[in-house]
Amino acid sequence: MVVIVDTNTGTSGREGGRPRHPEKVNRPDAASPPKPDWIRVRARATAGFGDTRHIVRKGGLHTVCEEAHCPNIGECWEQKHATFMIMGDTCTRACAFCNIKTGLPGALDDNEPEHVAEAAAALGLAHVVITSVDRDDLDDGGAAHFARTIAALRAAAGATTIEVLTPDFLRKPGALEVVVAARPDVFNHNLETVPSRYLSVRPGARYFHSLRLLQRVKEMDPSIFTKSGIMLGLGEERHEVLQVMDDLRSADVDFLTIGQYLQPTRKHHAVHRYVPPEEFDAYAKIGRTKGFLRIAASPLTRSSHHAGADFVRLQAARAARL
Repeated sequence: MVVIVDTNTGTSGREGGRPRHPEKVNRPDAASPPKPDWIRVRARATAGFGDTRHIVRKGGLHTVCEEAHCPNIGECWEQKHATFMIMGDTCTRACAFCNIKTGLPGALDDNEPEHVAEAAAALGLAHVVITSVDRDDLDDGGAAHFARTIAALRAAAGATTIEVLTPDFLRKPGALEVVVAARPDVFNHNLETVPSRYLSVRPGARYFHSLRLLQRVKEMDPSIFTKSGIMLGLGEERHEVLQVMDDLRSADVDFLTIGQYLQPTRKHHAVHRYVPPEEFDAYAKIGRTKGFLRIAASPLTRSSHHAGADFVRLQAARAARL
């Protein structure tokens, strides 16, 4: 059986008759150009995919693979690699690019950290990625829940390396310190786009706050690898992408991912253009000259795609540099 993995779910954005993105329902449709061949993915429904889905469902867990309609889900789940999304499936923000449900989230599940640890062990993950929705409704933005999840993973599988992909914890004093104190192996926070596009793409965030957050992680614990990612195709200019690279290196960020933005529905931000693979290759070469320990750039690159293999390469690159 062949399954076509496509990020466009239609115009209604409704699940069971309820709008997934109520703030976008009345927006005019945003037209994107037709997808080129290089952005289409074919994924076979395999035993590994089914096993991964069963383990995720059994634990009552959410994954960003499903919620964000990641185009790489077939490849990753076949290999039993899933990125867990903690603190529910509903985000308090409404970024113009994101397919995750928006609204008022429910209460935190106190058993979720242990369920994540059990699922990671069942999948046999050597490297696990934990992300979350934005939880601006919580006093600490969910920082303590991240720390509890890291602790549960350490207790259940001490050899598993841990990568967190966190929100910006905007206006949550002390939140970042709680996550860093739990000592993940990789701290990822995505800038998502260039500064000039923030108002239309990521209006609830602040570019320099996100940049400073990454810098502070290094200041608090230099042993933690730092990582960030951006999307192309949102109207950015080449010189702006190069400036983001310089900004990240000034913040001592180790790893940069660059991928193609894909429009979840016609109510989301339009794709301005599909960036050809050779441009991604050029950005990767430039990034290496700027001093990143690791840079992954391709149309289908995503933050947690091949994260385990990339972590091994990060360790080797740091050792070589030292």
